[in-house]
Amino acid sequence: MSSTRHGRTRWRRFTAMLLGGLVATAGLILLTGKGVLAASFSISGMPFTVTSPKLHGYGFAQYAELDHMEPGSPNEGDTGGQVVVIVSAIRDAQLDGLCQSIALGGINLKITAGSASNKVTADTLVVDSDLITANADFKNIDIGQDASTLTRVPGKTGAIGVFGQQAEEVTLTNLRQNNYATTAVTFHLPNLRMAFTGDGC
Repeated sequence: MSSTRHGRTRWRRFTAMLLGGLVATAGLILLTGKGVLAASFSISGMPFTVTSPKLHGYGFAQYAELDHMEPGSPNEGDTGGQVVVIVSAIRDAQLDGLCQSIALGGINLKITAGSASNKVTADTLVVDSDLITANADFKNIDIGQDASTLTRVPGKTGAIGVFGQQAEEVTLTNLRQNNYATTAVTFHLPNLRMAFTGDGC
């Protein structure tokens, strides 16, 4: 849906800063509470992989947006600190397990949670991606709607004149995303496990 951009980052030099960023990313997943997380924030510029065997949700909206890094970020590469992303918002989401990993130059921080019988759940789940692959099924989908007029996920609309789409219900199987940001009003992750591993998701 969009091409992945690769910046040139000196991983060894910035390892300490990157580890700090990983902790912050984990904090988004673990500690997000109602009304605490802002609608948008400066991205680190480090993409992370998210996979799930199945995601089912009620209330779906999708549109394009421009994410920004902090000025002088070591991860901006040749992007100028900006990344065009696909914003996917789901009002009520359930996942049959979740895996998230971020590469750290020879090692990965890997987070796993949930299963088909003990689902990951989220309210107002929003992900900013530059690549999404899945088998997708939609119910009552509207394609080509102005992103500023989307209504399926309260509070999640794009800019006027931007291409958008929305659906009453969405099911994604074999989901794989290359993400730059994730937010949620609430995020429940049963059997959460975080570890540094040699393999990613």
